[in-house]
Amino acid sequence: MEIRENTEQNKDDAFQEIIVSCRSLSKYETNIRSAFPQIFSAIIAAAFHIVIGISLAYSAILIPQLEDPNSDVVVTKTQSSWIASIIVIMVPIGSLIAGVLMEFLGRLNTIKLAAVPCIVGWIAIACANSFTWIMVGRVLTGFACAIGTSPAIVYITEVSRPDMRGSLISSGPTIASLGMVIAYTKGAFLNWRLVAWINIAYTVVPVLLIQLLVPESPVWLVSKGRIEDAARSLKFLYKKYPQPDHTDQPLSEMHLNALIKERESKIHEAERNLEANQSRFRGFLKPTGYKPMIILFWFFLIQQFSGIYITLFFAVTFMQDVGTEVNAYMASIFVGLTRFMMSLLNAWLLKKFARRPLVMVSTTGMAICMFVSGLFTMWIKEGTTTLTWIPVVCLLLYVCASMIGLLTIPWTMTAELFPTEIRGIGHSLSYSMANLLMFFAVQSYRSMTDILGGAHAVQWLFAAVSVVGFLFALIFLPETHGKSLAQIEAYFAGDKKRNPQLTATIQQSNMGHRRATEHLIKVPSSHSFKLKEAEVLLMKHKEAA
Repeated sequence: MEIRENTEQNKDDAFQEIIVSCRSLSKYETNIRSAFPQIFSAIIAAAFHIVIGISLAYSAILIPQLEDPNSDVVVTKTQSSWIASIIVIMVPIGSLIAGVLMEFLGRLNTIKLAAVPCIVGWIAIACANSFTWIMVGRVLTGFACAIGTSPAIVYITEVSRPDMRGSLISSGPTIASLGMVIAYTKGAFLNWRLVAWINIAYTVVPVLLIQLLVPESPVWLVSKGRIEDAARSLKFLYKKYPQPDHTDQPLSEMHLNALIKERESKIHEAERNLEANQSRFRGFLKPTGYKPMIILFWFFLIQQFSGIYITLFFAVTFMQDVGTEVNAYMASIFVGLTRFMMSLLNAWLLKKFARRPLVMVSTTGMAICMFVSGLFTMWIKEGTTTLTWIPVVCLLLYVCASMIGLLTIPWTMTAELFPTEIRGIGHSLSYSMANLLMFFAVQSYRSMTDILGGAHAVQWLFAAVSVVGFLFALIFLPETHGKSLAQIEAYFAGDKKRNPQLTATIQQSNMGHRRATEHLIKVPSSHSFKLKEAEVLLMKHKEAA
């Protein structure tokens, strides 16, 4: 009896998800023109990432200038490591706060709020006359980066349809890569103080665009009971969609009704739970909460110690350490350009290919590049080769390989793997965890170089960790490409293992729902089913299931 009730509930949920997803647009609508408002909104929401890219890459141009004997602010190597890594250690604190702020203020308002500490931080750096004030500026900009990143990813997850979700989430890293190019380029020609002043403009413009051009997440608006605002937001997001020919009700209203229904369902569920506030945190004790967290921990650990962000924070210093005769500042610009170009390609890759193969290809390429680079770095130090340009080429290829999967996919999964009720907090916690690991990796670069015996050994360590990343993707990494958020949640819940018969029944029902829905939404009116005929078809599949 319980199985039958669960089956009926899941069939209803599957039908609702196919016709109107509460989290994204129609899975079956592939017209880019109709999706343009969501694409536009996602890119504008991610625009603040340009400041994040600049902030991350800024240490690469700042540290060499501060370590110059003629610098007006003198720092030691230990202090320079803190300048590079302190921005990362602030991210966990900021992202946790962002998780709370985005639930109370909204996704976009939280991004706007991030501009305040960011501007103050750049002013502190630009006016700094000591190591202390530089650190104050780095702390504030790091805090702002965390507050501005998490809401953007959650916003994109909630307004984008499943087939474009990965690509749109990757727009954040793409824009961040553009910010890195800007930072590297300006650092090659301008003083670090002037670059800090210019960065204030890059902070203000994205906030103005968000304020003027895009609506708040309808999912969040409905959760706060702001139905009229949610209706306006959905009307904007769906304004390019064709009117379904089986009803006079616009798609935006259909989605709004679905969101309201989901909210009412959650309210009733919360009323049945006397400890509703604690239930959100208890969600991490369920398989749908702790399994994604464990996977993301190991995924980010591999990512960070494969050297991806170490070479970012110490781009110029890294080039100097390998002994190349190529200008280190110009090489860092090429690194930034490579990241940016690969970010553009990555948006297509995430839409076209599954996650696991991308990670395996990525880690394989990274391992080969770092092994060869380390080998030539050792030969350069020994004076047995004059091919000093090879480590630079290997680093560029290494960046290309990392952008295929290992750099971007872990960040994408922070919003995909968690269920709705803990998605905001889950994303923030995993984001905080990732940045803690990044802090330890960046902070340990100078120590690793001394302990392992040189830059060549550090590169071989990066290669070894990349091999581990290949094995991790092959054995443990779940596949999320093309799957709805509900399907991902069901995977971690272990529905297939607990009840194969139920799963098969739901899949059979889904086939019927999908067939009817495709006729209702995609087929032109002259060839489409009448609504009554579609209902009969659905009833037949329901009875058959």
